[in-house]
Amino acid sequence: MNRFGKIGLALVLATAGGFSFYALGLPLPWMLGALFFTMVASVRGVPLEAPNRIRPAVIAIIGVMLGARFTPDVITQALAWSQALGLLLVYLVLTAATVVPFYRFVGGFDWPTAYFSGMPGGLTEMIEMGEAIGAKVPPIILAHSLRIVMTIAMIAVWFRVIQGVSVGATSFSTPGALGVLDAVLLIGAAILGSFLGTRLRFPAPTFLGPMAISALLHLTEVTQSAPPGMMVSAAQVILGCVLGCRFIGIHPRELASAAWLSFAATGITMILAVATGTIIQRWTGINLEQAMLALAPGGLTEMGLIALAIHADVAFVALNHVVRIIAVLVLAPVTFRLFRK
Repeated sequence: MNRFGKIGLALVLATAGGFSFYALGLPLPWMLGALFFTMVASVRGVPLEAPNRIRPAVIAIIGVMLGARFTPDVITQALAWSQALGLLLVYLVLTAATVVPFYRFVGGFDWPTAYFSGMPGGLTEMIEMGEAIGAKVPPIILAHSLRIVMTIAMIAVWFRVIQGVSVGATSFSTPGALGVLDAVLLIGAAILGSFLGTRLRFPAPTFLGPMAISALLHLTEVTQSAPPGMMVSAAQVILGCVLGCRFIGIHPRELASAAWLSFAATGITMILAVATGTIIQRWTGINLEQAMLALAPGGLTEMGLIALAIHADVAFVALNHVVRIIAVLVLAPVTFRLFRK
């Protein structure tokens, strides 16, 4: 099968997974269904390939969509977020201080591999940093890929079962009607934002750049529109497909061994997130649902989509994840050098 056939098969399986989970009424059906079907197929050796070339465009659309949630009210709320951001940094330190030793002593990883497997940063950045100092790359890939997958699943179950909040496929809404001028502005935000994000070397440039331009347009009330809600479902299918295809070439036995480690590590992290989220709720009045999404160690894009699904404050969630990514990018290598000495 050629490359396009593999990508096509991956997208077909992802779409089938989304529809199956939707029909069963499961939480976050499009993302989790697509992820589950492609992950199982990848591990079983089905010839798949991730649609990585269209991923930046999809991420840019999601960035524009989430940027539409930055309304003028956000500015008035910003001061209340300073305490939450301070607690986020404390939470990151506690998470690293707990999960890194877990991977070292329970997982049996060497210290460099355990360090970059346990740090709550982005997958790509942790792989690059870890490889540069001699860490083993495959365990880092598995640790972070499974962390994202399990965080999404845990968050979905948490909101559906414990909080009783709908995390389904029909809860998306757009702020305003989409006219021709609005469409042009939003497309321009996606293109210009991706270009600027890449040139300015933002973390997750094709996401943060479009989100920043879209946020500026909505904060200044140039437009009040967002991409159609159907695009959210399509974006989730593609994201789930990309995540699932990360497990291509992974032997089932290797995956099973990494899975229980990741499940335990993610569970520890989520316990810390609930505890920190409860403190944030008591100190700032920010509800626990938003605090959990802001602290959960999932991907920025994925947590933003869940925030959108449950009508949480996307701006608050996105800001916390941006701070998390930047803090880990800046502090992780410095801390490791001190730790190594």
